[in-house]
Parts: sequence; C-alpha cells; structure tokens
Amino acid sequence: MITVDDILREKRDTRIIAARLTDTVAKATLLMKRENVSSVLVMDTGDTEHGTVMGLFSERDVTRAVLEHGAATPGMVLASFLEREVICCAPSDSIVTVLRLMNENQVRHLPVMEDFSLIGVISATDLLRHFLQEAELRGAADGVLRSSTPELTVVS
Repeated sequence: MITVDDILREKRDTRIIAARLTDTVAKATLLMKRENVSSVLVMDTGDTEHGTVMGLFSERDVTRAVLEHGAATPGMVLASFLEREVICCAPSDSIVTVLRLMNENQVRHLPVMEDFSLIGVISATDLLRHFLQEAELRGAADGVLRSSTPELTVVS
C-alpha cells in the first residue's frame, strides 16, 4: 500500500509555502506567483514550524473572492475566507484515503500532520505524478519483458 509518506519522499519540491492569517489576498497571491504554487497554507503566525494551520488559500479562492467582493478583494485579509474546517491527512494514510478526502471535500491540497505538527502538503498533482511515474515504469518493464521473450520460428 502506497502511503502519503511515500509520496512526500518522491516529491521534487518539499517546501511549505505559508501566509499569515492577517495577510491580504494581494500578498498571498503575489506569494503564490513568486513561488509558482497554486495555494498557500494559512498559519496563525506564518511560522510553519511553530504556528497552527488555520486553513488553505488557493487560486480558486482568489477567483471566488473577486467574483463576490470585486475590487475590494486584494485588500481583504485571508482570515475573511477561511470558513471551513481544515481537512488534513497523516503520513500513514493510504493514497486511496487521500483521494477520498480530496473528492469528498472538493479540495486539491491537504496539509500532512504528524503528532500535531505540520510535516508537508500533498496535492492532487503529487498523486498524478506518482501514478504517471508508476505507469511509465510498468510500460518500460513490459517492453523489456516483450523484447527478451524469444521468438518462435516455425520451420516447415
């Protein structure tokens, strides 16, 4: 069984990008752009080591905020948009469990918590990369097996 921990070890980029609860939408959006990520964790202090995860703010949230609040959106604080419970997973969770959580809660990113400490973030893209890599390895293995199978020649 593949676990969240396995996926985290495969990740190319393990940085945790976080914003403070009191940061504005504009600041969080600039942070996402600068770091080339589609979401940021929202922490009570902005300190990923000692802070508390208060939520997640994504590009999708920016779009919805602009539609709802218009030109006022960039100056609004992130705390204004954290309406739902933080959905998390554990390093020991299976990827099937994570996919169910993502599907049931319509989210694409999950903070990974261990003993009340944030240890990473897993995304739908991380899972997709894992499945693609697995499929490519299987395809390569199938090709090797096919090429190493001796051909039978019928002599008449």
